[in-house]
Amino acid sequence: MTLAPARLTPAQQKSYADNGYLLGLPPIYTPAEMARINAELPNLLALLKPGETTNEMREWHHTSSYLYEIVMNPRILDLVEGILGPDFYVWGSHFFIKAPHSPGTVPWHQDAYYWPLSPFNTVTVWIAFDDVDEENGGMKLIPGSHLGGLIKHQLKDDANSIIQLELEQGTFDVSTAVQFRLKAGEISMHNDKAIHGSQANPSDRRRAGLTIRYSGTNVKADLKVSPDFVAHLCRGTDTYGHTPYAAAPTERYGRKDYRRVDRVA
Repeated sequence: MTLAPARLTPAQQKSYADNGYLLGLPPIYTPAEMARINAELPNLLALLKPGETTNEMREWHHTSSYLYEIVMNPRILDLVEGILGPDFYVWGSHFFIKAPHSPGTVPWHQDAYYWPLSPFNTVTVWIAFDDVDEENGGMKLIPGSHLGGLIKHQLKDDANSIIQLELEQGTFDVSTAVQFRLKAGEISMHNDKAIHGSQANPSDRRRAGLTIRYSGTNVKADLKVSPDFVAHLCRGTDTYGHTPYAAAPTERYGRKDYRRVDRVA
């Protein structure tokens, strides 16, 4: 089975601009391809140190060709180009894996609040390693919430929270939140200012996903805050010169100990 190339339609581009996300996109991988990817995942998980969780698996695409091949998949890049234009790079990846009966949650937040990047011009691709829905803790997002700018976050005092910060209560309305449902091998896309989160996984099914962060070449990282920030140019040229670039990894599986300093409340 071969998947045909796909690009965003004008209607999809408008929907993203209006709502801050896209679902219903063409699959990136066939079931057979996704089975092979999942078969390799334990080799990466084996690199976690005692006491670490999969939440530590950030930016490992810099050191693992296994992940680098995913983040540079032309089928993904074709879709991202429909949002960011012809010149963009990939800098971030982060696994969010909820085991069956996991209490882990991702509180309501905006990605851009965490990142020392400017201007706002980043797309997050969420690729499903498993079928994802409301039963196993699939993501929810508030349409149009990216249009209001950044909202103040506060520290989340909850051992089950996968991230440290959450939006202050009363600053947003969850009544319009959309439940994301994806099959393994499919992706969603969302704006860096869109409000989103996910609940625990009480089901008997794993919920594994990989987030990938793509930014236009006009986006500059504050290297005083994130001194290890590096990227890989995906498409086009970088005429700005803001961003340090890394060579493609040669090792199949490798971990990266990333000295990341996220924004605090």
